[in-house]
Amino acid sequence: MNIENLHYLNLLSQSFPNVADASTEIINLEAILNLPKGTEHFLADLHGESEAFQHVLKNASGNIKRKVNELFAGSIRESEIRELCTLIYYPEQKLELVKAVEEDIDDWYHITIQQLVRIARDVSSKYSRSKVRKSLPDDFSYIIEELLHERADDTNKAAYVSVIVDTIITTGRADDFICAICNVIQRLSIDQLHILGDIYDRGSGAHIIMDTLRQYHSWDIQWGNHDILWMGATAGNDACICNVLRLSLRYANLATIEDAYGINLVPLATFAMDVYGDDPCEEFIPKLLKGAKMDEKTLLLTARMHKAISVIQFKMEAEIFTRRPEWNMTDRCLFNNIDYTHGVCVIDGKEYEMISHNFPTIDPSDPNKLTDDERQLMKSLHHSFAVSEKLQKHIRTLLSHGCMYAIYNSNLLFHASCPLNDDGTLKAVEIAPGRSYSGMDLMHNIGLMIRSAFTNDTPQEERKYAIDYFLYLWCGKDSPLFDKSKMATFERYFLKDKETYKEEKGAYFRLRDNEEICDRILDAFGVKGPNRHIINGHVPVHASKGESPIKANGKMMVIDGGFSEAYHKETGIAGYTLVYHSRGFQLVQHEPFTSAADAIQRGTDIKSERKIVEMSSHRMLVADTDKGEELRSQIDDLKQLLYAYRHGIIKEKRN
Repeated sequence: MNIENLHYLNLLSQSFPNVADASTEIINLEAILNLPKGTEHFLADLHGESEAFQHVLKNASGNIKRKVNELFAGSIRESEIRELCTLIYYPEQKLELVKAVEEDIDDWYHITIQQLVRIARDVSSKYSRSKVRKSLPDDFSYIIEELLHERADDTNKAAYVSVIVDTIITTGRADDFICAICNVIQRLSIDQLHILGDIYDRGSGAHIIMDTLRQYHSWDIQWGNHDILWMGATAGNDACICNVLRLSLRYANLATIEDAYGINLVPLATFAMDVYGDDPCEEFIPKLLKGAKMDEKTLLLTARMHKAISVIQFKMEAEIFTRRPEWNMTDRCLFNNIDYTHGVCVIDGKEYEMISHNFPTIDPSDPNKLTDDERQLMKSLHHSFAVSEKLQKHIRTLLSHGCMYAIYNSNLLFHASCPLNDDGTLKAVEIAPGRSYSGMDLMHNIGLMIRSAFTNDTPQEERKYAIDYFLYLWCGKDSPLFDKSKMATFERYFLKDKETYKEEKGAYFRLRDNEEICDRILDAFGVKGPNRHIINGHVPVHASKGESPIKANGKMMVIDGGFSEAYHKETGIAGYTLVYHSRGFQLVQHEPFTSAADAIQRGTDIKSERKIVEMSSHRMLVADTDKGEELRSQIDDLKQLLYAYRHGIIKEKRN
């Protein structure tokens, strides 16, 4: 036994001070290894759709309704199953409706509590008592634990169980108990939640999603390009700030910006009216989602704000592209290419007619220079992002729970791309002068750079570069979060020729349906196991046109099914959840969600279609997972501790 190991065992002995304690823990861990694997849920590209996201968490992607059907089909009516499920999803709101119409509420309490206990017993059956206990609310921990492990059909305990339920009702705690056990059912139905990026933009509830995740028991995120944009804005990248505001104005989504994060847009509105007050800004009219209505005056103001921040954005981007010539993006400084007299833009020697060319803040001799008013406006907006306490808190949460990639149970997770050369080999990407990486090293070092932008002890020049680099991650050709030839935002706003709108995808997207390429990537990231996969989001799957989310003979799963209402026409569905349970993989395809209010009032649910993706030849246990490997390592350490106790190397202590 080496000295280093002895030092570690002495530390371990503080938690397990004698043979009895160490032996008990070994027995406990060996038993856990033989429990069924916990259920993992994978979601991608939520884009602010908070109501649909929360409902998917509440119904565990339809898994709770499936369990309720299995337990009660044939014994209660379909309408009662629907009511019971709605109660589990929205207990507080549903209880109010039930109490308003139920004539014998005590009888309803008796029946419902027994049903909920039966469901909770089923969903908790794959976990150890210790893990279940940790998920129970303090107020009812003892009572729920007793009910979960005592059965009313046991004649010796029937009266005991019945009295517990009676007392819950007579003491006036039935509502609180029902809410508590419904939340336990929700929590135990999903063991681990994986978010494959893009919480932000388009929909109006990104902040609500972040608040939900901050309270969630176990989750991780692989950052998406839209998350990175908001992270860059929060770190102080003014071009990212402009992009964030532009996208919010494009979709008339100012609730997140103004109401949630307290970003003051009055200076932008004042500036837009002063500078673009006579401009109809037709190409900047916002896209209204979900039947949103906006009066003509507000619509025009929003369009003018949209144009104002877009023009500033292109100037701010040009400033960074010029400052970082190693990115090879100065060709995107397109204000330099405009013939302001004739209203054309010259790209690669060809003239393109412009939709409009009213640029009152541009000096043709120095087109990327901000006016004094624009610079003052950016100073104000920069300050608003910097002092938004809630935004800073949410971004810190993304940092603490996220990274560029992750590996869980032989599944490689990242949002968009792993840059490849045309021949399918890993592409070396320079992320800073003299620093080039590919594959896993690329993802890891980008992650380190992102974190350095938020670390005060980062050297000043390194931190400045890291803050600038958020823009490259958003729109750079070799960014793992973009991986296209260009971001054609300028062309879509200002040029008539739609051929200029094309964004050529990188080699990864052209080659990802090749099983050999996927295996090469998995090998490079050190992903082991006979059934290993790459799981991505980012690119919406056109399900309505027959595109399959399962690619490369099952090695890759692309689960961006269009959660955002903006993508529903494109995908034909309203998102995917990939569910990985002890029997294998299932892909749950969702139809659009109406609203939480509709679900509570009418018992509607997200209609979901389940497709078997891959089933295991045996029921997977904790022993078959990464957690199992960790537990086996702990067992080995404890066995060494036992050896040290029994041979007098370490002295036992009393508890």
